[in-house]
Amino acid sequence: MNKTVPTADAAIADIPDGATLMLGGFGLCGIPENLIAALVRRGVKNLHTISNNMGVDGFGMGLMLEAGMIDSHIGSYVGENKLLEEKVIRGELNLTLVPQGTLAERIRAGGAGIPAFYAPAGVGTLVAEGKETREFEGKSYLLERALKADFALVKAWKGDTHGNLIYRKTARNFNPMMAMAGRITIAEVEHLVEPGLLDPDQIMTPGVFVQRILQGRNYEKRIERRTTRPK
Repeated sequence: MNKTVPTADAAIADIPDGATLMLGGFGLCGIPENLIAALVRRGVKNLHTISNNMGVDGFGMGLMLEAGMIDSHIGSYVGENKLLEEKVIRGELNLTLVPQGTLAERIRAGGAGIPAFYAPAGVGTLVAEGKETREFEGKSYLLERALKADFALVKAWKGDTHGNLIYRKTARNFNPMMAMAGRITIAEVEHLVEPGLLDPDQIMTPGVFVQRILQGRNYEKRIERRTTRPK
C-alpha cells in the first residue's frame, strides 16, 4: 500500500517518448513543478499534453515547450506563452483549444468511464467543425469525446503514503479529475503524512486513483501576472 517514491526523477523514469500526459493546475496554481522539472531533465520527446494552461515563458510547462518536448497540446488558455504562439504559427506544434468547462468535463468523463457526452459550448463556431450535432429540447449540442492519458501528473496540498489527496483552493480545479483520468497517476504533495492523519471527510482524491506519490520540494508559487495599484 505504500506508494511513495523517493524523487521526482524516479517517479517519471518510465514515461516514454510519445506518451500522452495530463498535467494538473490552473494558471500557475497547483502545477506539478517537481515532476515537470524531472521530465525536462530526462528529455522525454514527442509528448502529447493535456492541461488547462501551457505555463508561461520560463516556468511550468513553458520549460517543456522550450526543451522541444511537446508535439501536440489540448488545452483551454494559452495566452501567457509567446513561444507557444510562435511554434503554432510555424507549424511545429499541433494545438487544440477547448472551452474550459468542456475540457474539464471531457477529463472527468474519461475518469468516470463515460466515452462521450453532449455539450452546448461551441455550437455554430470553429469548435463545432467535424463534430456531431444533436438537438435536445430545442437547443443544439455538440458530441464531445472523453479524454484520458497514459500518465496524469498532479499536485496536491497534502497526501498520505497510500495516495489519498487533499487539494487547496484553486489547485482543486483540474487536478482531481485528471487524477482519475490517468492510466498511471503520479502525485506530488507539499505535505506527505502517514495513513490515518488525513481527515477522511476532507479527502478529495481517494488513493485508489493514485499509483505513485512523492514529497515535493522548493515550490516557487509564482504569480502569473501581478497587478498593483499605486500607493
